[in-house]
Amino acid sequence: MSTETLLLKQADPTSPTKTVTAVRNLQTVIWAILQNFGVLALLTIALPFNLAIVLGSLLWSRLRRSSPSIIAAEQPKSILIAGGRMTKALQLARSFHAAGHRAILIDTEKFWHSGNQYSNAVAAFYTVPDPAKDLQGYINALQAIARREKIDLFIPVAIFSVLYYDGMTEHPLADYCEVCHFDAETIRMLDDKFAFAEQARSLSLTVPKSYRITSPEQVLNFDFSKEKRKYILKSIPYDSKHRLDLTKLPCETSEATATFVNGLPISEAKPWILQEFIPGQEYCTHSTVRDGRSTLYCCCKSSAFQVNYQQVDKPEIAAWIERFLSAVPGYGQASFDLIQAQDGTVYAIECNPRTHSALTMFYNHPGVANAYLNSEAPPEPLEPLTNSKPTYWLYHELWRLNEVRSLQQLQRWLTNIWQGKEAIFMVNDPLPFLMVHHWQIPLLLLDSLRQLRSWIRIDFNIGELIE
Repeated sequence: MSTETLLLKQADPTSPTKTVTAVRNLQTVIWAILQNFGVLALLTIALPFNLAIVLGSLLWSRLRRSSPSIIAAEQPKSILIAGGRMTKALQLARSFHAAGHRAILIDTEKFWHSGNQYSNAVAAFYTVPDPAKDLQGYINALQAIARREKIDLFIPVAIFSVLYYDGMTEHPLADYCEVCHFDAETIRMLDDKFAFAEQARSLSLTVPKSYRITSPEQVLNFDFSKEKRKYILKSIPYDSKHRLDLTKLPCETSEATATFVNGLPISEAKPWILQEFIPGQEYCTHSTVRDGRSTLYCCCKSSAFQVNYQQVDKPEIAAWIERFLSAVPGYGQASFDLIQAQDGTVYAIECNPRTHSALTMFYNHPGVANAYLNSEAPPEPLEPLTNSKPTYWLYHELWRLNEVRSLQQLQRWLTNIWQGKEAIFMVNDPLPFLMVHHWQIPLLLLDSLRQLRSWIRIDFNIGELIE
């Protein structure tokens, strides 16, 4: 090698790094193109079948002149539901509509194409600015809609409509209508995984060991040798990218632990929780709460990415939640994630102060509207009917077919479909089933393709690409 060549190599020591970065960027772009085009192609193949189902349902309903049974409410209310892209918002709209009330959906401007707006149960649909980007614009729009539609009750479903942002001390609609929303202090406690654990512990309720983490060094300096169980890290602010990462700590080597921990966005501004990992069966619940008592409640087996819901009777979980909620003032919603250990002990992992998708199990229950509107809690909370079928999302189940490896697995898959209820589809209200899958999601994919972005998964349940 000549001296000149050697000097050139020494003069630009970053060139290999730049080359590697360029190659990775190119790979990312290629993957984004293939990923988005591939799913768009699959959805195009599925479109004629979906269209046939929807057109057949519309024709059937017209010939039979059937419509969902609607009760004439003595005092019809106007209900504003935030998170129109989500199936749980659609389910609430259908429940209120069936009880003789008006349901109005809203969502952020990004989701102007929400497929649920085409439901027979939706009286109107509006978009509002994202409060994380334009808080005052969001507040102004929310109040204008409340005035225009004469809203009686506001129910936040999507996370953007639940949180109290910096400077907010009360809900923007507090002077306009009733709000199914706890006060700022309660919301912040429930939404903060560490503060929630501390509150539960103060009530002598069982929770995993938990530590608030604001820097990677706190984890790397933690003495795992004194612990009987492994630990996991979870972001305290909502993090769609990392929320399903349940890497057990410590890793096999200290180097692997350091690599994993240093790759997470841990900081004072974005704290995490180091939480003891409890082996056992996971459960998820939803409670609509008035003054410390549940008016509506459901409980299901769960997993990290849960899109199948079937009511289970777990008195020990209901008792844990009843005890915790007895100390929660006001009117709102609380969705718990829990683990029941092998010895039967119930540990609550976290609580999200908003509607849970398990609410879809109430698709045939006539009492949902009253559970939200009655000012007093009943002696026992409303639960899914005994003849309620497990709910699922067909397009999620179709994707899962690529995991089927045996005839037994295929039979189990077919049983889930046959014995369950598709969460979006209704014979008398079929348009959301078409528009969510072949309008809302494709437009998100096209936008992702335009920006050459990839994503982790498509969540048809909440109508989003998880990026």
